[in-house]
Amino acid sequence: MTNPALNSPVGIIAGWGSFPIEVAQAIVREGRDVCCIAIKGHASSELESICSDVHWLGVGKVGGHIRYFRRHGVKQVTMAGKLFKSDILFQGSVWLKHLPDLHAIRTFGPLLFGRKRDARDDRLLLAVTNTYTRSGMEICAATDFAPELLVKHGTLVGKPLTSRAQRDIQMGWLVARQMGGMDIGQSITIKDGTVIAVEAIEGTDACIERTGELCRRGGWTLVKVSKPNQDMRFDVPTIGPQTVQRVAQAGGSVIAIEAGKTIVVDQTQTVADARRLGITIVAMKQSDVATIENETAAANESHVA
Repeated sequence: MTNPALNSPVGIIAGWGSFPIEVAQAIVREGRDVCCIAIKGHASSELESICSDVHWLGVGKVGGHIRYFRRHGVKQVTMAGKLFKSDILFQGSVWLKHLPDLHAIRTFGPLLFGRKRDARDDRLLLAVTNTYTRSGMEICAATDFAPELLVKHGTLVGKPLTSRAQRDIQMGWLVARQMGGMDIGQSITIKDGTVIAVEAIEGTDACIERTGELCRRGGWTLVKVSKPNQDMRFDVPTIGPQTVQRVAQAGGSVIAIEAGKTIVVDQTQTVADARRLGITIVAMKQSDVATIENETAAANESHVA
């Protein structure tokens, strides 16, 4: 029996960047229509030339989002693209632009204004997911529709890693993984075993920029990994051409990401820019990091002996 949801339009809640565009294009290639909630101040107008219908709304209009998708018969919804959380949560003027409706207040109120406030990404996004589920819609991972965006294992571009870079990645991976488990951020920068900057609410781009200011010598590594129990429906680690350009401008030399759990948008351009700018991009697995750790320990024991 055919799943009726597969014959209905797919809903996209689109934030900033090219990720929503690539997801919409992938869905259209599969022969399905796309109805898009384009978040004001975030989403690209290019979506209007791809999607069957686009409705521009503030991020706080959760009730409006749900009513729109219901009108268009949407059964499956996916979230794609970045939201500037620091602006939305902590800038009063932005609240006016994204003025929350009653549905949003019910969804986020206990987390943002209750006695036990908790504005961590996972809690907020899970609250959204539960709201859509109660409304009869399924929140799906964007990579269910565009699995080709998930990076494959191996070196995408650049020189072989030096032993120093491998050790930095191994240590940076452990730190970033612990941060992800605490829902702080998913990226860190590191050089010679010293963590330079940690991503928090400001996002990866600001973390990279801060690293350039702190490490004028350059030659540092960006490590970006998934959370230990990553929910692939939201907040999946993502890089693209802008990441590469910012790393190069700030003096970085290596980007290490997690294979199978990191999205690389506009991969052809990302690789081309990295090659032109001399940036190595490597997609690793947890087993690779464990191998580096074991080899380092063995080398240290040999040196002591």
